[in-house]
Amino acid sequence: MKFKVRAISKDNDTYIDILDVSDRFAVYREVRDRGDRVLSVVEESEKSSRAFAFVTDLFTGISLDEKAMLARNLATMLEAGLTISRALEVMKRQTKNNHLKNVLVEVIDGVKKGESLASVLGAYPSVFSSLLVSMVRAGEESGTLTESLRVASIQMERAANLEKKIKGALIYPSLVLMAMVGIAVLMLVFVVPTLSSTFSELNTSLPPTTLFLIATSAFLIGHPLLSIGAVIAFVFSVLFIIRTQTGKDVFDLLFLKLPVVGNLVKEVYSARTARTLASLFGAGVDMVLALQITRDVLNNVHYKKVLAEAEADLTSGATLSSSFAKHPNLYPPLITEIIAVGEETGKLSDLLKETAEFYEESVERQTKDLSTIIEPFLMIIIGVFVAFFALSMIAPIYSLSGSI
Repeated sequence: MKFKVRAISKDNDTYIDILDVSDRFAVYREVRDRGDRVLSVVEESEKSSRAFAFVTDLFTGISLDEKAMLARNLATMLEAGLTISRALEVMKRQTKNNHLKNVLVEVIDGVKKGESLASVLGAYPSVFSSLLVSMVRAGEESGTLTESLRVASIQMERAANLEKKIKGALIYPSLVLMAMVGIAVLMLVFVVPTLSSTFSELNTSLPPTTLFLIATSAFLIGHPLLSIGAVIAFVFSVLFIIRTQTGKDVFDLLFLKLPVVGNLVKEVYSARTARTLASLFGAGVDMVLALQITRDVLNNVHYKKVLAEAEADLTSGATLSSSFAKHPNLYPPLITEIIAVGEETGKLSDLLKETAEFYEESVERQTKDLSTIIEPFLMIIIGVFVAFFALSMIAPIYSLSGSI
């Protein structure tokens, strides 16, 4: 596999190199052996087929629950005495996800050829996270593969539960907004044409907002297929833009700045960072590699930058807590203090695990009340929508009736 690597040398010179290695971990190892530091890694095949991967990911994929179940069941079967290849064969027969089944066929083939499980899993970064691969590698090297798989499955299960709770809390506001859009379309198609014909008969001047609604209504009625196509194209464009670097920067920052949601997002990422680092430190992964893996696990580009900076600080001799302390707008002071205490006492993994549980419980409490908290904002949006339509379509009628 070929990877395009952007790295920084010992002399602080940035350079780009193409490496032909087995997986991403081999890239990090080779660059570290040079004494340099990785800034970014892109698989060449991924880069050339980004648009295809984007469409594929929309319609196929493997859920986090399925990955967690795979790790947990694999740990259970290994503990029962099955070989890795035999355990994977059982998992292949059990899964109903064809995409996962095809991947497991390749994984089994690689294991039977004598490759390590970690190196085979690392060849599929879009399926198996760097966290899982790293935990498996650490387990294979230390002889605790079963325990490493179990810890990784717990990490993935907790991440999946957090994701479900947040999505569940957003169902109600999403339904309200969808209903509002549906009502708007119905009014534009059935109500506005009737009112616009009345305005035409009276031959009166109309305000700009009324003209805008009439023009939008005429377009929807006159070009229904084009309107539907425009909406679909808009949705796909937004989804594609979010996947670009600039789009991710903007949207990630937007979520951090949103009222109510912003604080929840920060606690989610605090929990995920603490949980991932605790799992990796507990498995014996060195701190620099743990930061690199955690950076890959986090989706927000601003948190990725913090971890990249922390990695650079560590190589310069600074402490992890001092790096986190420079970003109180992303990581709360509690995280910094816990890391500082953990570094002093040598119990960093245990303390981070407790911190992760604290933030996960906090997120759970907030998500339960999220719908109630968002309701006032929804009422404001609905009020603005109703007021806009009333002023645009009903106010001209009143002004006409008053002049008669």
